[in-house]
Amino acid sequence: MNPANFSGTGVAIVTPFKKDKSIDYPTLEKHIEFLINNGINYLVVLGTTGESVTLSDEEKDQLIPFVIQKVNKRLPLVLGIGGNNTSAVISKIQKTDLSKIDAVLSVAPYYNKPSQQGLYEHFKAIAQVSPKPIILYNVPGRTGVNIKADTTLRLANDFKNVVAVKEAAGDMSQAMYLVKDKPADFQIISGEDALSLPLIMLGFAGVISVVANAMPKEFSEMVKLGLDNNYTEAKKIHYKLLEFTDQMFVEGNPSGVKAALEILGIMENNLRLPLVPVSDNTYKKIISLIQKIKS
Repeated sequence: MNPANFSGTGVAIVTPFKKDKSIDYPTLEKHIEFLINNGINYLVVLGTTGESVTLSDEEKDQLIPFVIQKVNKRLPLVLGIGGNNTSAVISKIQKTDLSKIDAVLSVAPYYNKPSQQGLYEHFKAIAQVSPKPIILYNVPGRTGVNIKADTTLRLANDFKNVVAVKEAAGDMSQAMYLVKDKPADFQIISGEDALSLPLIMLGFAGVISVVANAMPKEFSEMVKLGLDNNYTEAKKIHYKLLEFTDQMFVEGNPSGVKAALEILGIMENNLRLPLVPVSDNTYKKIISLIQKIKS
């Protein structure tokens, strides 16, 4: 299987909701166009930022073809399918029409905290059944378990359809070992917006971003400059966005970015419990930071 190319800026797209918390499809279409028109490289559907854990199976079955239709092959599409029950993840992959999906993003099993061998066996089982490339997702702050570099690289070497990892451990040493020892065609993708440029400087292929939902043009340009080794110009954008990026996560994701998207006039600031909108104080800070970036 020839690995797909997931360099540049991927966006973990939010799911817009109406006031009654149903999915707002017209706004989702508007948001897709906003992202595509501002230079992003691919979309990730049904990730954490999309509040996928609060969507029913029926809603997911409607949302996926909607996004496929609206994107209309203009960008690669990555679909989030993960969990802590290996057989359930395999069943979901087998039952999902992946014919128009370019890769599956699969998060490390959460809550049950498997060993490194357990993580290997989990992703081995998924790789053996998936008809599409697999992007591992390591986010120990959410899952409670870290996929160590040795385990990621073992999977990358053993399974040709394990083509990348979204790395969000926040461990620069681990990040460097991933880049140092990876197979030539295996991509290391940042899962942390604030560290994206430093990680690209180390050899990462790009980012799957939350912040680029609200700042696609600026973030995509920063990533492109970084990948082109133009760090002087890339750092200017990095520091321009840094405080805004931090504010996106102070009260949880996607609470911060949905507030920003409302301020930008793209969608209403509606989330599903247990997530709630950011506080008035944080909202005012986001307004100020957007004004500063756009001035």
